[in-house]
Amino acid sequence: MGNTAEVVAGYVRAAGSRFVFAYPGDPIIELMEAMRALGIEVVLGSREGTVVFMAEAHAMVTGLPGVCLSTLGPGSTSIVNGVAAATWDRVPLLAVSGQIDAGREDFVTHQVVDHKLLFSPVAKWAGRIHPASVDTVLRKALRLAVAERPGAVHLTGSAETFAASAPDVPVAPPPLDGAAGGVRVQVADGGRDPAVVLRSARRPVVLAGAGAVRCGASGALLRLAQTVGAPVVVSPMAKGVFPEDHPLFAGVLDMACNQILWDFLAGSDLVVTAGFDPVELIKPWSLAVPVLHVDTTPNTDQVYPSDCEVVGDVSASLDWLTDLWRGEPRWSERDVAAHRRRLRTAYYAGRVAGRLNPTDVIDVVRASTPPETVVTCDVGSHKLLVGQGWQAPRPRGVLMSNGLSSMGFGLPGAIAAQMTLGEIPVVALIGDGGFAMAATELRLAVARQLRLAVVVFCDGSLNRIELKQRALGYPSTATRLDDIDMVALAGAMGCDGVRVTSVAALERATADLAGLTRPLLIEARIDPAQYEAQF
Repeated sequence: MGNTAEVVAGYVRAAGSRFVFAYPGDPIIELMEAMRALGIEVVLGSREGTVVFMAEAHAMVTGLPGVCLSTLGPGSTSIVNGVAAATWDRVPLLAVSGQIDAGREDFVTHQVVDHKLLFSPVAKWAGRIHPASVDTVLRKALRLAVAERPGAVHLTGSAETFAASAPDVPVAPPPLDGAAGGVRVQVADGGRDPAVVLRSARRPVVLAGAGAVRCGASGALLRLAQTVGAPVVVSPMAKGVFPEDHPLFAGVLDMACNQILWDFLAGSDLVVTAGFDPVELIKPWSLAVPVLHVDTTPNTDQVYPSDCEVVGDVSASLDWLTDLWRGEPRWSERDVAAHRRRLRTAYYAGRVAGRLNPTDVIDVVRASTPPETVVTCDVGSHKLLVGQGWQAPRPRGVLMSNGLSSMGFGLPGAIAAQMTLGEIPVVALIGDGGFAMAATELRLAVARQLRLAVVVFCDGSLNRIELKQRALGYPSTATRLDDIDMVALAGAMGCDGVRVTSVAALERATADLAGLTRPLLIEARIDPAQYEAQF
């Protein structure tokens, strides 16, 4: 008979986790040892707030639950933001925090926080590990984490719990495919059959979201779009679910040039939301256009009204609609091409000749990396341009927090993605504000000998907020950043570092990314004027 920690570790390994990201403490020593003994690598980050982002990024690229560990008290409070990010980003995550033993929890105050109260508002479930029920609790935690819509689950355990003997039962993980099976049609009173609604539309547009990614719906989405002749707009976290070089690709919603995308949707006569999750909306939904809701979950958000819903696996639902299609393709590629030209022109608006513009950084880095490169980005003005401008050839190729939209994700996310993906190159495109929140994690990238490129958009500003202050006629209060010599910082961390102020210098710095032998930090001194023109 093994102990409770060994059962927890067994479930984590059975769930496919190669890495567990942690910052240690007394209560989780036994758990970390059980992980190590089962061949799960326990990865030490610089602090709890970044290891939880690493676990989230690991889940983003694999589709399997990411796992992070923290100690009690400040360890648990430090992961709250990352747990919330996973829940709002719809990413499966298992977070385990240590706690004082249950017999003293009700009266000892030192470092004791009520985890049930702390995590219940930001997780799908906040539970407790007990030796007698550890197998049931782990099955429930994993199943909840991946079930639609996915998110974070938090579990609490004490040193005594993890060391205690557990029942001798086999590790039997639940299904880890979160998508709902089958296709179910739900129609309001007076509503029409969804196939009839689609056939009746003259200018339908598909709005695809992260639910389509989770359901592996790229093929079904492409088939529907080409059969119906419907352009496809995607949400930011669904980039790559539809090929961005396809003539029917119409852009990314609520990133740069967002008004052009909203105008395009407003000019349609039906929006088919394929796995679209309103959690990604930055602007309020104000369209008067009818919506056909297609998702793994019913339209419980009611951000937009929909008289008919197709509920189930998104890929199967789209195939079902395509099979029922009768008629000629609705849009011509020429019409979509005209929209794409407007979008491209707007994307490059505000460039300053002879300076290093934000779009220059994206273009140069994209041109210097192979198509399969995975990019992570942080939150800020640069994210809106990356979200629109970085061409993603496949799903899970652009990783960002766009549900909670939490700063500090970009660098730890890139490190975890590179560890997970191995030879597939990873590039972090992050702002100087987000970089400052997680810069010390470069040491982990060096220790792991990761061939990771980190490009920092340096403008000395929390630009999104500074622009809003300026629009209100206010001075820049608490939005200017002190300068950092990132080349010196890179050297101190054991990385290569280079400062660039021009397109030519950036092209030289990125000319041999495939030949990196250790992390490269690029300090890209940009002119932020383009941000003001964009936003």
